[in-house]
Amino acid sequence: MQTYEYIKKPKIEAAIYKDGYNRRLRVDEFRGNPVLLWEYVKKETQANLYEKVIVKARRDQSLFFFEKGFILEGGVNAYFNGDKAFFMSKFLTDERRNSSYWRDEDAILQSVQELGRHESEGFKPISVATEEHAGQLADLYQEVFKLYPVPLHNPDYVKESMKSGTIFVYIEEEGRIISAASADVSTTCKNAELTDCATRSAFRKGGYMKHLIQKLEEELLNRDIFCAYTIARALSFGMNAVFHQLGYRYGGRLANNCIIFDKMEDMNIWEKDLSVL
Repeated sequence: MQTYEYIKKPKIEAAIYKDGYNRRLRVDEFRGNPVLLWEYVKKETQANLYEKVIVKARRDQSLFFFEKGFILEGGVNAYFNGDKAFFMSKFLTDERRNSSYWRDEDAILQSVQELGRHESEGFKPISVATEEHAGQLADLYQEVFKLYPVPLHNPDYVKESMKSGTIFVYIEEEGRIISAASADVSTTCKNAELTDCATRSAFRKGGYMKHLIQKLEEELLNRDIFCAYTIARALSFGMNAVFHQLGYRYGGRLANNCIIFDKMEDMNIWEKDLSVL
């Protein structure tokens, strides 16, 4: 069960993502008294449905959560209409706090950052998806991901994402979508998360993802969105290499952030200021 809730009470407003599937509660934005927000979060976590709380805080809000035992896992510059978001996390179980792959992920990150930075060359026709492509996209994600944090295997979910402003782009071959990615746009904060990156196994190593990401960057610039970021699987050399080589900057790692691919995984943050392109 995953729901967005907007709470508005005296002295506090907040946008909260309750993610029972990934056993996490995330505060995407808030303003007002942090004490009241903290009281609300503690009440929500009493039922033991969540193992991790994430608060995306502005600089002046982050110290309060640090004092409550949260740790800084990373951040995205310009996330809040040009201001930085600090990803403050609190782990509610030892198992959720401890990662089994941290050193392996450090080695992958180091290898990625030793690669030269260059954009993709050549031309590959890329299209922006409409609701009529929802079935094909769901089929792609069904093949690529055994597990995924959100129900992208469901065409209705893909359609609802499009209606809420998510941009999907894709490459097809012989009438079949072989690779796709999306940008989840926040019109209130003026940022976009690049996500849902997938290529069918028979078509990998073709460099398709770089073309798709660059197409999404064009679409975002057309909408005056300059802050682009992604949350990539820390164990994926390929996806981290794509973002590094396209000029994205590493912004930290979220331990045991979500269920993806085949287990609960750590995720790397990468970000890019599209206004300098």
